[in-house]
Amino acid sequence: MTNRDSLCAAVCGLLCCFAFSAAATAATRPNIILIMADDMGFSDIGCYGGEIQTPNLDKLAAGGLQFTQFYNTGRCCPTRAALLTGLYSHQAGVGHMMGDDELPGYRGNLNRTSVTIAEALRPAGYSTYMAGKWHVTKSTAPDGPKNNWPLQRGFDRFYGTIHGAGSFYDPNSLTRDNTQISPAADPEYKPETYYYTDAISDHAVRFITEHAKKSSKADKKKDDKPFFLYVAYTAAHWPMHALEKDIAKYRGKYDTGYAAIRKARYAKMKKLGLLSDGWKMTETVGNWDTVKNRDWEVRCMEVYAAMVDNMDQGIGRIVASLESQKQLDNTLILFLQDNGGCAETLGRRPRGNVKTRPAIAPFAIMPAGELQRAMIPRQTRDGFPLVMGPGAMPGPADTYIAYGQGWANVSNTPFRRYKHWVHEGGISTPLIAHWPAAIEQTGKLNSQPSHLIDIMATCVDVAEADYPKAVGDRRITPLEGASLQPLLGGAKSINRNPIFWEHEGNRAVREGRWKLVSQFPGEWELYDMRADRTELNNLATKNPEMLKHMTAQYDAWAARARVVPWKELQQHRRERRNKNKQQ
Repeated sequence: MTNRDSLCAAVCGLLCCFAFSAAATAATRPNIILIMADDMGFSDIGCYGGEIQTPNLDKLAAGGLQFTQFYNTGRCCPTRAALLTGLYSHQAGVGHMMGDDELPGYRGNLNRTSVTIAEALRPAGYSTYMAGKWHVTKSTAPDGPKNNWPLQRGFDRFYGTIHGAGSFYDPNSLTRDNTQISPAADPEYKPETYYYTDAISDHAVRFITEHAKKSSKADKKKDDKPFFLYVAYTAAHWPMHALEKDIAKYRGKYDTGYAAIRKARYAKMKKLGLLSDGWKMTETVGNWDTVKNRDWEVRCMEVYAAMVDNMDQGIGRIVASLESQKQLDNTLILFLQDNGGCAETLGRRPRGNVKTRPAIAPFAIMPAGELQRAMIPRQTRDGFPLVMGPGAMPGPADTYIAYGQGWANVSNTPFRRYKHWVHEGGISTPLIAHWPAAIEQTGKLNSQPSHLIDIMATCVDVAEADYPKAVGDRRITPLEGASLQPLLGGAKSINRNPIFWEHEGNRAVREGRWKLVSQFPGEWELYDMRADRTELNNLATKNPEMLKHMTAQYDAWAARARVVPWKELQQHRRERRNKNKQQ
């Protein structure tokens, strides 16, 4: 680059910053809505290549900014911990799942050396609301500890589930504020058909509406007190539950099978500019010609698509509520997903000897006020057993089935691997940012590698809040992420530290164009993400210096971030189990 080129670049950067500064001044202290989907792949929604009907998300993308290289952690609760705190999940105490290993990075609970986005924004004058899945505490019982429930971690109002998964028709650990409730006996919400995705959307709308009324009465100006709203859907996590009216839209859509849908998505992604020409598609998993129970497999994907569709409808209602309150222009909406498509096989084998719905309900009807306590219920509320496996067509309340590896591979087009792993299929997520008052260059793609630890930094930045160094006598871990605010203003890139991952021994580092990655218990692999984002050309042996450099970076981060090597953690768990047996 010549001196003249350098000067031009610097001037452009300053102009970009000035432009964003002016826009931000005109749109100070926006409302912030953070929307997260569950167990979805990079290519599922329409504006990222999918055939699923997501007009509302597509419209937000067209009127905002799309990130093409944004990342999550590859698994549900570690993602939620990192998203909420702006720290790597191990630093927040959720290095794996919700079990307590009595190690600092593996307590199965958000720790108190972290703060949530709600805890950071509320002192800055924000009202804080949440609808949906919490899943960052081991304490889910209605009469157990609640110190890590949403209201105790900065939220003013909450409607959702404390646990991580369950029936969409009768979710376990369903909670309003601090009280667990039954959807069948809820005096405040009585839809004709209870469906959890709709309930999350409806309560998000309710919080927006009630906030506007409250602000209007108190301040005579609806926009005096901004709000932060976290909407954490469980769609499209198993079980494959969807309403028949939504399933009907997708009848016959997936009859052509895995490879044909992947090919169509790949072509659309290239047309949309999401993929570079040199990025080849990975091998398709599953041969459709030899698939058994094909009608059942098709139905699984039809229901999955319906779940995503219904979520998009709810997002449309959220946007409409903002428009009705004249709040859309000055609301920053962020949409992302917690991990890649899920290849888990839960419910894909028959449960006992029951393969189809019996003619007569063998169980007693559950009382309306009885709480659902099981992630996988034994029965529906009307007394029918839950059925699983081929032949049990998913969708209704009496089924409990995951959509399987073949369709997960489709969801993650064109990448490798799935949820749990840290190759691109496990950790790549769409990020849509929509903020009319501040994003002037709409409909653009941004390829800056970023991570959900950046969301806290962004929220603090645009909200003009202070991230605390301490709360009382508790020191708070410094933020790990970088604010994305300059990118919203039109900047192409930001200076940031490398991004790191570890989950179940799967490890990775992303620094600029380079990615170091290992699938447990395998060796390190090295990829040039500019030339080969689908990770098909391992350069580890050809670039030993970069391999050595990035390996050292990972080791230093792991030691700092409270990561325990997976083999050591497994050994620790065995020793604890043996010790408990002896006591």
